[in-house]
Amino acid sequence: MSPAPTAPTLVAVAHGSPDPRARRSVQALLRLLRALRPSLRVELGHLETDQPLLADTLARLRGRAVLVPLLFSRGYHVKHDIPSVLAGARHLDVVQAGCLGPHPLLAEALHSRLAEAGYRPGSAVVLAAAGSLDPESAAGTAYTAQMLSARLGGVPVVPAYASAASPTVEEAVELLRARGEREIAVSSCFTAPGLFATRCAQAAPGVVAAPLGSHPALARLLLHRYDRARGARPPALPRLPATALAATR
Repeated sequence: MSPAPTAPTLVAVAHGSPDPRARRSVQALLRLLRALRPSLRVELGHLETDQPLLADTLARLRGRAVLVPLLFSRGYHVKHDIPSVLAGARHLDVVQAGCLGPHPLLAEALHSRLAEAGYRPGSAVVLAAAGSLDPESAAGTAYTAQMLSARLGGVPVVPAYASAASPTVEEAVELLRARGEREIAVSSCFTAPGLFATRCAQAAPGVVAAPLGSHPALARLLLHRYDRARGARPPALPRLPATALAATR
């Protein structure tokens, strides 16, 4: 009997940031992935700034791999930057998974981070994201805002952006105030701390949620994208003990 084929390596693709907290946050997320699926090889590649760069990670891999972008909508990085790096990795059998959003697990993680930050039920929300000139990216963020609104009982959730698109967080806050909303929280649709997350947090008028980081729902979403891309049925995820979850933070 021939041995079972080895599962493709999961390569998490992060943007990269000069903020050292970003790398620590992403590494914590990858530790949680490995705890959830110990038999899976998980690697990291950055599009810019941080090491290792995605091209370098792919250069040392062999066999099969699935790239999972740590990005929440289909913008320039997903459509152009990652495919251009893949074009130079012809030695690999590699596929690119979909971006993380929109998805109910993303809405779950955003909701949880708001609750951890002290969100008061009934408050309006600004969903802060990186931003892109690509209209498909904006449409995805708007859909994520709708799913988050549904989880919060139908309160207004307005998308806002740190760059490239409008409205800004400040403009979204003013829009909600013009509608009569008094309490407004900011939900951070970012994987990790960095320039954009900090900029949006500074514009928050009240409660501001932390970036998603190593939230368990985000880890499950990465594995879901991985499984979908390789055409496999997702296995049941084990329940992590509290000590294992604490180690990923």
